[in-house]
Amino acid sequence: MSERPYVLLSCAMSVDGYIDDASPERLRLSTPADFDRVDAVRASCDAIMVGAGTIRADDPKLLIRSAARRERRAARGLPADLTKVTLTASGDVDPESRFFTTGDSPKLVYAPPAAVPELAERLAGRAEVLDAGDPVSLPALLADLAARGVRRLMVEGGGGVHTRFLTAGLADELQLVVAPFFIGDPSAPRFAGPGVFPQSPARPMRLAESTRIGDLVLLRYLIGAAARG
Repeated sequence: MSERPYVLLSCAMSVDGYIDDASPERLRLSTPADFDRVDAVRASCDAIMVGAGTIRADDPKLLIRSAARRERRAARGLPADLTKVTLTASGDVDPESRFFTTGDSPKLVYAPPAAVPELAERLAGRAEVLDAGDPVSLPALLADLAARGVRRLMVEGGGGVHTRFLTAGLADELQLVVAPFFIGDPSAPRFAGPGVFPQSPARPMRLAESTRIGDLVLLRYLIGAAARG
């Protein structure tokens, strides 16, 4: 078994690199056609991951929406829904979030050792809480997922989580959708934050696909060993 899953990062952003604006309402950067594409990508994976900040801000369900895709997974002997994964440094997650209350597949929460006991008690019956080091170690998290049979992990954000995977050299693919407008607000969240990225001018990503989705464009990049292979 591989020591870690294939890691696919998925994100939609404005032309100037923002994944939301600074208003209280969630900004929709995608369209119904792109949401359906994302649903198809989800159906090809074993697990889906977001950071705890995304759970707090967006309250996502992270389910496969299409009944036909769910049925096809069941016909292949796969669970209808993906294993849900999050990581938290503070333990600040709400047991009533839709991340925990929707779907029948396992929910896994990776946290530092000091946060595990209280978090495990608070999420009892809702999720399995696992010690992933302090700070939370992405290689340890990925090794644990691989041991659970996860071969493809889809990471849907937010920006801090994407930045951690990219700077650590632990992403294999980036599916980046660009929306046809600007945000221009430095207080709004961006796709990636500051860091030292292996994906440098000397080691660029490889563009595997560019697809028009109405006025959006999907850029699918392969990274690291996936780009070389």
